[in-house]
Amino acid sequence: MMAGMTRISIIGLGAMGASYAAKLHGVPDTQIRVIASGERAERLRRDGVIVNGVRHDFEVVSPDQDLPAADLVIVGVKYTGFVQALEDIRHHMGDQTIVLSLLNGITSEAEIAAAYPTCHPLLSITFGVDAVRHGQEVTYSSLGIMEFGEASNTSDLSWQAQWVARLFDAAGLAYEIPPDMTKRLWWKFMINTGVNQVTAVLECPYAVVQDSRSPAHDLMIAAQREVVAVAQARGIRLDETDIDAWITVLNALGPRQYTSMAQDVLAHRPTEAEIFSGAMRRMGDEEGVPVPVNTCLHQILLAKEIVWRG
Repeated sequence: MMAGMTRISIIGLGAMGASYAAKLHGVPDTQIRVIASGERAERLRRDGVIVNGVRHDFEVVSPDQDLPAADLVIVGVKYTGFVQALEDIRHHMGDQTIVLSLLNGITSEAEIAAAYPTCHPLLSITFGVDAVRHGQEVTYSSLGIMEFGEASNTSDLSWQAQWVARLFDAAGLAYEIPPDMTKRLWWKFMINTGVNQVTAVLECPYAVVQDSRSPAHDLMIAAQREVVAVAQARGIRLDETDIDAWITVLNALGPRQYTSMAQDVLAHRPTEAEIFSGAMRRMGDEEGVPVPVNTCLHQILLAKEIVWRG
C-alpha cells in the first residue's frame, strides 16, 4: 500500500460500486470518498447505503470540491452516465492515480486515459457478481472475481497492478491478473455483445438462450462470432474455443435470472447498446468486417428506446 492514508474515490454507487465500497471501507487507514451531487448526494448523506444489512455512511464529496488526488478512482457508473462522470472525477485525478472502470465494453479505459493522460487506468473485468440494488439497499451472495492488469502481464507486474492486488488482499476481494488482459477484455465484450443484447431484445431470462436448440441461442452465437471476426482483424486472439468456454459459463447461470441489459429494457431504462452493437458497427466499418447481426440488434434496441420515450 502507499504510505500514509489511502484515498479511494468512487463515482457510481450502483450494486457493484456500493459492494466494492463496503468491502474497501473496512481496510485500515483507508478513506472512501463518494463523488455525488444534488439530490443523490443529499440522500446518501441522510440515508447512507445498506449493503447486506449493514449501513455504511461514506464521506460524500461534490464534484467541484478541491481535494487531494486519490490513490485509486473507481468508476462505477453506467455508460449513460460516463461522459458526466469523466468530468466529475477531475478533482480526484493526479499523476499517480490508478483507475479501475467497472463499465462494460472495451472503450472506457482508453477514454479515461485520453481525458487524463497522467493517470493510470488498469484494464479490468468482473465475473460471477450477483449484487442487486433496490433503493438504498444492496444485497449479494457473491462478488465473484475481478480480473485486472496491464494489457500484457507476462513479465514483471507493474507497481500499479501490485498495489491493487495488495489492496484487494486487505479487503478480501477475489482477483486474478491474467497474462493477456486485452484478450480477457475482449472475451467479456464478446459475451455481453451476444447474451446481453439478445436477452434484452427478447426481454427474456438466461433459460431462453441456454437451450442450444433455440433460435435465441443461435442468434447469441451469431452476434458473438461477429465479435470474434472483428477481434481477429484487430490482432486479438479470440476464436471458436472462446465461444465454447462461454457456453460452459452460461450453462451454470441461474436460468430464471436476467442480464442487466434485459433488466434495463424491462424497466424502460436507456440501454448500453452503443458500447456493444454500436461499437461493433463502428469497428466493423473500420476493419471491413460485416456485422449484420449486431447491426440488426442495434437498430432494434434503439427503436425500443424511441418507443418508450413516446
